[in-house]
Amino acid sequence: MGQELKGKVAIVTGASRGIGKALALTCAGLGINIAIAARQEGPLRETADEIAEKYKVKVLPVACDVTKLEDLENLVNKTKEKFGKIDILINNAGVSSQYPFPEQPMEDFERLAHTNYLGYVRLIRLVINDMIKQKSGAIINMVSGSTLCDPLPRNFIVYSSLKVGLRAFLKGLFWELRDYGIKVTSLLPGVTDTDLTGKLKEVTQDTSRLMTTEAIENALRFALTIPVNVCPLEIAIINQQTPWTAPVIPFKQQHPDK
Repeated sequence: MGQELKGKVAIVTGASRGIGKALALTCAGLGINIAIAARQEGPLRETADEIAEKYKVKVLPVACDVTKLEDLENLVNKTKEKFGKIDILINNAGVSSQYPFPEQPMEDFERLAHTNYLGYVRLIRLVINDMIKQKSGAIINMVSGSTLCDPLPRNFIVYSSLKVGLRAFLKGLFWELRDYGIKVTSLLPGVTDTDLTGKLKEVTQDTSRLMTTEAIENALRFALTIPVNVCPLEIAIINQQTPWTAPVIPFKQQHPDK
């Protein structure tokens, strides 16, 4: 992907608010027609109307729960019925969960896995063969800046370990698909000021350590507009004061008496 984008077709998941909405607006600003997906139909239609009015592109809202295979199949089929093709997939839908592991609810594990890992892999599988036939395409995925930490951040180890697995899958996918002219890019953002992260108690108390979506929008724009023979495999977008860069071992510690 690169060069002329006007008239291309993109799917953006988790697009009714937050980072997903910002990325959908970025695509529309580049002249890309978009299918936007999210679980709640009302906010999704409002976002579709807003984007179409602002950028005069075609926008298809499709209610979709990315944990359900039948919803993903419906999203792909409706996009192809409307536009005839899919040039760009932006996997963004995600859920978070902040708990010390011994306290994490059992039901969170399946929800996190189906949303943050399987939802991405399944949707890629549903669009990839058409991209192979076209000998072009861009698959852009919201991973996480937490995957840069070793060990993973406290209270995020289930969420982050799934993102580590996703990151590894996407690196392998790049090598499998590069000879077909398909680009695979992972975006690794730090903690961003959205509705999702607003619920993460201690992590977001100091808003100076949060990013806005602007830097992520710029990363997407870069990934889509660089020369056709160049693929940004990973783009890390981290606030220099993001909480995840704090030392795992605190500076001040209580030591036993000698």
